[in-house]
Amino acid sequence: MESRIDFYFTISTKGSAEFKDRGSKFIALAYPIKNKEDFKLAMQEVKNLHPKANHYCFAYKIGLDNTNFRSSDAGEPNGSAGKPILNAIESKNITDVLIIVVRYFGGTLLGVPGLINAYKTTTSLALQTTQIVQKPILQYFELEYDYTQTNAVMQVLKKLDATIIENNTQLFCQLKIAISKSRVAEFQYSFSDLHQIIIRDL
Repeated sequence: MESRIDFYFTISTKGSAEFKDRGSKFIALAYPIKNKEDFKLAMQEVKNLHPKANHYCFAYKIGLDNTNFRSSDAGEPNGSAGKPILNAIESKNITDVLIIVVRYFGGTLLGVPGLINAYKTTTSLALQTTQIVQKPILQYFELEYDYTQTNAVMQVLKKLDATIIENNTQLFCQLKIAISKSRVAEFQYSFSDLHQIIIRDL
């Protein structure tokens, strides 16, 4: 029997950590992100904070289907930076996370094993400075109903801790909502007694 997963883990706040090896300084900055635009803004912020760094290596993972991720060695030897950062993220079983590690070169080559260790260690240290939190996986619906049923609808949504994303209230009302996946069956049962309410999956 397939197990049902109703939640995921991510970081709630930014975090940062520093690691040094033979003169080189590595600074990892962790960001909670939701999309690629968040990534671009964070990268620009890091470049503004560290304009003289030699490398801006990164990895991110977004969403729940394990297909939206990216890593970059940013000029370091192939596989020595981005992949170790991504592996450190995946080892924590978290998503919606970006780690950028800036490097100030100290004059001594570390070799690929040394770089892998530095980028992995710095990332792990940064993730220890931010709180990992559990969040519910959300399911989205659209509701249509007569305005006379507004109070009854709102009472159900409040009881189920639903989030109203869009509210178009007229004689015939439209609501777009998000609800925890774990409460969808309860949501559907709660509306089974209320007639003439159209519910659509989004």
